[in-house]
Amino acid sequence: MTNFSPPPGSSTSSARPSRATRKSPPAVVEAPSPEPDNTDDAAAALRELISVYLKPADLEKVDAALEMASAAHEGQFRQSGEPYITHPLAVAKILARWHLDAQALIAALLHDVVEDTPTTKADIAKKFGKAVAELVDGVSKLDKLQFATLEEAQAENFRKMLLAMARDVRVILIKLADRLHNMRTLDAVPQAKRERVAKETLEIYSPIANRLGLNGLYYEFEDLGFKYLHPHRFSVLDKAVKAARGNRREVVGKILESITSRLKEFKVEASVSGREKYLSSIYKKMQEKHISFSEVLDIYGFRIIVLDVASCYLALGALHTLYKPFPGKFKDYIAIPKANGYQSLHTTLFGPYGTPVELQIRTVDMHKIAEAGVASHWMYKTLDADEGHLSDMQQKTHQWLQSLLEIQSGSGDALEFLEHIKVDLFPDEVYVFSPKGKIHSLRKGSTPIDFAYAIHSDIGNRAVAARINDESVPLSTRLKNGDRIEIITDDAGRPNPAWLNYAVTGRARSHIRHYLKTMQQTESVELGELLLIQAVRSLNFAPNDIGKIHWSRLLKGDHAKTKEQVLSEIGLGKRLAIVAARKLFELSELVSPEHKQRDSIIIRGSEDMAVQFAPCCRPIPGDPILAQIKGGQGLVIHTHDCPAIHPFKFDPEKWVDVQWDPGIDRFFNVDIRITVSDRRGVLAKLAAEIAAADSNIAHVHMGDPNSTADQKYATLQFTLEVKHRMHLAQVMRQLRHMQEVVRITRVKSGASKEHKSRNE
Repeated sequence: MTNFSPPPGSSTSSARPSRATRKSPPAVVEAPSPEPDNTDDAAAALRELISVYLKPADLEKVDAALEMASAAHEGQFRQSGEPYITHPLAVAKILARWHLDAQALIAALLHDVVEDTPTTKADIAKKFGKAVAELVDGVSKLDKLQFATLEEAQAENFRKMLLAMARDVRVILIKLADRLHNMRTLDAVPQAKRERVAKETLEIYSPIANRLGLNGLYYEFEDLGFKYLHPHRFSVLDKAVKAARGNRREVVGKILESITSRLKEFKVEASVSGREKYLSSIYKKMQEKHISFSEVLDIYGFRIIVLDVASCYLALGALHTLYKPFPGKFKDYIAIPKANGYQSLHTTLFGPYGTPVELQIRTVDMHKIAEAGVASHWMYKTLDADEGHLSDMQQKTHQWLQSLLEIQSGSGDALEFLEHIKVDLFPDEVYVFSPKGKIHSLRKGSTPIDFAYAIHSDIGNRAVAARINDESVPLSTRLKNGDRIEIITDDAGRPNPAWLNYAVTGRARSHIRHYLKTMQQTESVELGELLLIQAVRSLNFAPNDIGKIHWSRLLKGDHAKTKEQVLSEIGLGKRLAIVAARKLFELSELVSPEHKQRDSIIIRGSEDMAVQFAPCCRPIPGDPILAQIKGGQGLVIHTHDCPAIHPFKFDPEKWVDVQWDPGIDRFFNVDIRITVSDRRGVLAKLAAEIAAADSNIAHVHMGDPNSTADQKYATLQFTLEVKHRMHLAQVMRQLRHMQEVVRITRVKSGASKEHKSRNE
């Protein structure tokens, strides 16, 4: 086995070259070079890479890690037939190209030993330290745990890995390198697994690479995923691109020569290079625009690297005098960098023969970040001049990693957590401004709700309205690039379940769900306690009679583990209060005391999550009411004469006596139907009278315009906001005084079917 230690007699006084002589590292992920034929050659290739920047003491530690990994994987082989040790060596080699530190390289060499060999995390910690052991553990799967489905197992593994990444980003860099080598060698595995791994890579690992600014890695993942998910399409497109190279070589050469000449005329020092677009990018363009390969003219792009920011804009101006720019195809990622720290000027020009010419203009430092992304923190950290330049990117990455922890705290399970993460990994972004001019990048399709939660969870939870560019807009409005957003909050504000229909960022959705679950839990426990007290009193016991011994008796052998869980299930209608009361006092159905009249539950109207008002009868204060215990919904309030209370389906144990709180003060929805003379302006008059009666129109539905009924009259159905029956009576009395009103009635059997269907 080849050692990593420097040979005797070699100069080791300066492991890192001076800034004057040090060469820039290669691009982060170049076209994969052939792997060495045997383990010794692979180890030698790795040594050559890391000896450039690691200290001698670190080289010795990497050497020891390789010995440990080789011993642990002795006798193990990959599906290709190669010794298994070739895989961790290849992963370490990828990380070495990123100039990662010794701890990351050691963890890469040992990343599979905990999963696949008797070696434990404690063994690694003892030999290489706790930091290395944590890195290995972060990459390792949860193989020791049992999961109901493969999807659940994958989701839990992703959650473990991403949370470890939030603590140390090197975890994901090791995992990305691991996945890259697996994708490069995917030919050796069965087709079903190839497709599963390729799909998983495109859904998770490729977007993460993009989010971390690892552009080269992102595009290689995209191409490899395309290759294994659509092998025939990949092969056909690959042959077409190779054939087109010869046909378009003359055009590309002419464009390169013209660009170089024009930049010299404007005295811009620059290196210009042409690049062929990735097959996956070409394929996506063909799909999106529904065109054939022959219609894709821009399979080549050009990259211009200049000395400083001023030269970027000077080069842009020079090239816009060479070829005319496409309208709307210019993007300034220097002034407004992408969330992953990427900076560049993008423009598309009308080239010779009508060929679109795509240009990227950036500085040397911007190019380093574009290639290395978050890995550039290690790759270039000895260059003092770069430190300040990289700080923004590192800060944004840190903020994103911290948001993973916030999303985790608001997610119920691994599948929900993974859903939120997938949402935030989409590359399309919209850039908006706060009232003070601070730039925020959000996922495309975001709304003011997403913006509010991006600022702070408290702002999101208390949001009641929004202003975009000084105009009031609904909270569901889609944001556009350049919008200036102001969120109006109220201390009484709270998240609305409807927000989940248009909030798109993982952070916003996670916080909304977490708040709603917490509120539902709190309110259902309170309601459950009231229902249990009512049931206990009906059994001739006092609530104070319930002690710890009674709760211990109920919980023994029950699926619920706590008193709060039992009360929550009662409040949500998942278990009957009377059954729980009998269990508490060990009463059987056969022998029980005489029931006495149960107390009524007081309805305050503020129990949003645990108490709902039935849409079939829309009860309002003043109506005689009864409540049904409905599984998963808690109490559903109906009027006494609601058709839903069917005498043949009436189960006394599932219905509860309730009464309105006399001090209730809020608005309730109620439906009324009005028949009016069909005259001009009648709707405006009705609205004015309703407003004058201190009510508000929540919804209005006109009668069928194609109806064959008498056209002299029209029927309108309003959903009004009123405080109680007296208030409703006042509104109806005021409307009856209008000459146009022929008939007015309250709709107590629910809204019309047409009205209902339009709102579902």
